[in-house]
Amino acid sequence: QVQLVESGGGLVQAGGSLRLSCAASGKIISINAMGWYRQAPGKQREFVASITSGGTTNYADSVKGRFTISRDNAKNTVYLQMNSLKPEDTAVYYCNANIRISIWARDDYWGQGTQVTVSS
Repeated sequence: QVQLVESGGGLVQAGGSLRLSCAASGKIISINAMGWYRQAPGKQREFVASITSGGTTNYADSVKGRFTISRDNAKNTVYLQMNSLKPEDTAVYYCNANIRISIWARDDYWGQGTQVTVSS
């Protein structure tokens, strides 16, 4: 009933930029925090950045100063602007959102993932 659809991944050279988008759709009453996680080959999924409905942001130390998370509440969309990309940023990036679908139910939802590859 709720879908998160990511876009914007791709191949970029080190030092380049990419912008990821994630749009939520379906039976949505409200969206609380939204965020991005990533998973590199052979590694566990890790937190990248999050943003509350009020706009408070939080970042992993590894991306502070390079990545910027933002959201458009009217469009139920979260963005991740990634600058000064490094080869170690290569991973599948997943969107996450905590969504209220009724007055009784709230749950975490995940996107399908989008590949980001940074070449050296």
